Amino acid sequence: MYKYFIAQRYLWAKGKNTFQRVTTVISITGIFLGVTALLVVLPVMNGMQEDIRDRILGVNAHVILLKYYNEPISRYDSLLNVVEKYHNVTAASPFIYTKVILNNGNYTDGIVLRGYDTIHGKNVSDVSKHIVDGKFELGNKKIVIGTELADNMRIHVGDKIKIFSPYTTTMTPMGIIPQTEMYTVSGIFDIGVYEYNSGLAYISIKDAQKLMDIGNRVTGIEMKIKNIYNARKFGVKLEKDLGYPYRTNNWMDLNSSLFSALKLEKFGMFIILSFITLVAAFNIAATLFMSVTMKTREIGILRAMGAKRKDIQAIFVIQGVTIGVIGTVLGNIAGFLLSFVLGKYHFISIPKDVYLIDTLPVKMHITDFLLVSVCAIAISFIVTLYPAYKASKMEPQDAIRYE
Repeated sequence: MYKYFIAQRYLWAKGKNTFQRVTTVISITGIFLGVTALLVVLPVMNGMQEDIRDRILGVNAHVILLKYYNEPISRYDSLLNVVEKYHNVTAASPFIYTKVILNNGNYTDGIVLRGYDTIHGKNVSDVSKHIVDGKFELGNKKIVIGTELADNMRIHVGDKIKIFSPYTTTMTPMGIIPQTEMYTVSGIFDIGVYEYNSGLAYISIKDAQKLMDIGNRVTGIEMKIKNIYNARKFGVKLEKDLGYPYRTNNWMDLNSSLFSALKLEKFGMFIILSFITLVAAFNIAATLFMSVTMKTREIGILRAMGAKRKDIQAIFVIQGVTIGVIGTVLGNIAGFLLSFVLGKYHFISIPKDVYLIDTLPVKMHITDFLLVSVCAIAISFIVTLYPAYKASKMEPQDAIRYE
């Protein structure tokens, strides 16, 4: 117990040793800033990854069943019944996926058009929950589009717009031209992902079949499963069970490059910001070396009174670890508060055409706080070992003679 008492006396030296206290505060501040920075950046990276994932999965299924070469699927009702019998499938729906040209007067753009099954689709996609104007109403040549697409093409709810399909054509005296259909805009959605808001539209699956002239066929069947991280494994099993010509795709493979980039960015930020803590740890070492120099006489007296080498070493280790613990605790508190405020009020905006989302999300994980805390304290402990070792090597007579 006396070792802890002496360590604290050395750490918070009073009287003329103001410089010792200042260096202690500086060392604590360094650890505090490093831990705070990590515990703000890591929740932001978690939030970005999870928010983008949830928004993508809100529109897209976990697993998609297709045919090779994207051939349309006939008799999809029976296939739908088959996949719904799998115990880990929570919902399934047929869909049509195609690309068309959208025209509104002087404005034209190429978009992705989804044929939406109004019976089963709501169980797989939650796009209907993101309507910001009008209603999610499909059928009878009604269309729902994204906010960015509506803004770019000056489209409002109730407007009639043209859709040009490259898959169905009409022969005219002027040559072959794409088939044109007029649709009424019934609603505008805001999913929160720029890519979807600016280039995606929904019509009913029956209207899509007519537009593409594919009869009673669909592009594929999309499914939601209980555990999203089993999507790849389940897709392999489904392919094996159904056999050729069916194949599957899943959200993990379709977005692998995006999520790999986010993971790499998170790891890179962790390494970069860890250098702040590492630099602060060297301040701890410098503080201890200075303490050893200033307390040479006291060390000699303690050794002469019977203190063992390991006791002297423990005194200085306790000093360094105390600095690390105080800085880490304060950093945890500041990191939590800043992350909470940032996540609650969303006062930082980011370019949504670059990051897919428009505000900075925050998701705090207890594992991040534990990892950062353990690393910061471990670094603080490691850098104390050499100064403590040097102090313990002093012989009593040499230390007192030195003074």
